[in-house]
Amino acid sequence: MITAMKEINASIITIGDELLIGQTIDTNSAFIATELNKIGIWVKRRVAIGDVKEEILDALQAESKDCQVIIITGGLGPTADDITKPTLAEYFKAKMIVDEGVLQNVKDIFTRFNRPFTERNAKQAEVPDACTVLPNKRGTAPGMWFEKEGVIYVSLPGVPHEMAGLIEDSVIPKLKEKLQLAVVIHRTLLTAGIGESFLADAIAPDFKTLPAHIKLAYLPAFGMVRLRLTVRSDNAAEAEQEVDRQFEQLTGLVKQWMVADKDIKIEEVIGSILKEKSKFMASAESCTGGYIAHLITSAPGASSSFKGSVVCYANEAKENILGVQHDTIVTHGAVSEETIREMISGVISVMNVDYAVATSGIMGPNGGTPEKPVGTVWIAVGDKDKTVAKKHFFRYDRKRNIELTAHTALNMLRLFILEAEGV
Repeated sequence: MITAMKEINASIITIGDELLIGQTIDTNSAFIATELNKIGIWVKRRVAIGDVKEEILDALQAESKDCQVIIITGGLGPTADDITKPTLAEYFKAKMIVDEGVLQNVKDIFTRFNRPFTERNAKQAEVPDACTVLPNKRGTAPGMWFEKEGVIYVSLPGVPHEMAGLIEDSVIPKLKEKLQLAVVIHRTLLTAGIGESFLADAIAPDFKTLPAHIKLAYLPAFGMVRLRLTVRSDNAAEAEQEVDRQFEQLTGLVKQWMVADKDIKIEEVIGSILKEKSKFMASAESCTGGYIAHLITSAPGASSSFKGSVVCYANEAKENILGVQHDTIVTHGAVSEETIREMISGVISVMNVDYAVATSGIMGPNGGTPEKPVGTVWIAVGDKDKTVAKKHFFRYDRKRNIELTAHTALNMLRLFILEAEGV
């Protein structure tokens, strides 16, 4: 019988005025939460605060009430607005000292880059004497590990690649050594072509009695829905068997909409199919402006299945590069089935590929007409022998319309390839 272990909760505190005014996007919290979750630590809260001593002290006190691990990022630089270190010294009733190892690391970095070393730079080596220093192999600001009344506090630099290095090299191994951690197992699948509520209705009749220690999460984005099963336990082998059994049942219930039975992106699925079949694709993009190509090439190994993209934003580019007939655009418009079909045949010819996807639409906020309002999009997919075109209406802002168009187009392409290849 599987029993869930008592959760170890964590709080992530991000420090910096730039986060609060939107000048800097907080990517650190997502990375930290992912890494903590892998080892069985549940992130209970994420707190963003400014460079204000009293707010930092209040946050540390508040988060320590029900969290056993507190990860702090930001405010460790050498300038006056970076106040995290002295504030931590006050919180832990510590005095600031110079750590010789950190000082030498800072000097080595400045020597390596042939930069003058100043007294301000030397302040990076000052740390509260209550901490254990975590060496920063990627920068000058060290990580700092504190323990107080059964709570672990870790202070890390806000620079993302420095923070990530410390998490991977020092924080995670040290947490695993210090704490008795539960096993956390995830199983994720990706669906397309069905909304979240409809998917829930389709699953509910046969999948409503999950054990208390297993959770099902719905994660919608860009016209697709991920389903994730999560189990927490102190018995890895039994947990694996239980979640595998539940996941097999879940995949059977959603088989007709399932894109992948693992946590990967749709562009990776397409790339994998094409690579296996030794086939290539290309894109002809008007309204998406190369976003489909960006998604595809973001996946490692894209060169084995993707030859390139023609971003034919202007009508002139559609005609001169892809060979779309001038009369077609004059008669039917750039956003039309006739134009999108000619874009497919043109890009297949120009790129010499097996499959292609094409987009043309009105992303907004302007440019719409009563006949073709903002959000009108034509998408086509095809090969040398066949083209499938479909009209869509997206009702969001420009950015989301582009993203929805790209993901919808990729799913159309996936389905077309599967049928053509007999997969």
